[in-house]
Amino acid sequence: MICLGIESTAHTLGVGIVDCGRVLSNAKSMYKPPAGEGIIPRNAADHHAEFFLPVLQQALSSAKVSLQEISLFAFSQGPGIGQCLRVSCAGAKYLSAKTIKPLLGINHCHAHLEISRGLLGMEDPLYVYVSGANTQLITENRLQGKGARFTVLGETLDMGLGNLFDVFAREAKFLYPNGSEVARLASSGKYFPLPYTVKGMNFAFAGLLTSAVRSIGKHSTEDIARSLMETSFAEICEAAERALCLTGKREVTVCGGVAQNQRFCEMLADVCKGHGARFGAVSPEFNADNGAMIAYTALSEWKRGKREKVDALKPNGYWRIDEVM
Repeated sequence: MICLGIESTAHTLGVGIVDCGRVLSNAKSMYKPPAGEGIIPRNAADHHAEFFLPVLQQALSSAKVSLQEISLFAFSQGPGIGQCLRVSCAGAKYLSAKTIKPLLGINHCHAHLEISRGLLGMEDPLYVYVSGANTQLITENRLQGKGARFTVLGETLDMGLGNLFDVFAREAKFLYPNGSEVARLASSGKYFPLPYTVKGMNFAFAGLLTSAVRSIGKHSTEDIARSLMETSFAEICEAAERALCLTGKREVTVCGGVAQNQRFCEMLADVCKGHGARFGAVSPEFNADNGAMIAYTALSEWKRGKREKVDALKPNGYWRIDEVM
């Protein structure tokens, strides 16, 4: 069974094609805001609408399949930016109607979790989910039909880890204001203490961000980047270790955009090693927002028996992972 998935929750428009768990293609185009600015929702949505057809054609061409060969369509229904979500919803509905094929709406967070678990061959891991807007420690409820599908053991009390780095990068007026630039500068910096906030299995970054911004001009940019990264990663690792001890999980995977950070993966791997748990992270291609994860998850959900009425599907910008059934 071949599924085409469309991702457009934020800055990335992605179209991925998956055949029975095998990724055939994973095309994308990213909206890049002007230097010093964050995502402007309307402009991001306009970008996605403009590049929808080229990215779709690229995905079909790379997969060497025609639109008529697609058996199932899926789109990122939420959470995310409303204007951006409407692009994938409208596009998916059009393709479903054009080909008379079924359509599923997929939770973006669930897609990150599912493709990580599936490609790594894990059974029941502790998920460390770190992206721009979301930072959570998640487990799956294995008893089917018993309420919500997932449980959030801990999460950020203010902002996501990716947003922490992006906001700091803009405040520091980096030429490339994003998390990857913070990571690059941090590699040559030295650590100094910054505020550290962990409450049980929850964590917070607002005070850390404020102190990092106030340190601009007092410490080198490299040192601030290193200290910001190490402190925020340590917070999550502490909470993750507590979750690992509580649940007794033997597997841990990190997923989401920030999971591409090598230093963070090293720190989590050390935590897992100390508890005899297997650690894994999929390749950066599947941790960044992408259409393949939407298609991959849709095939899994279809196999579980999920069916939806196309007319009833609409974007849900506030669809939490612990509301997935």
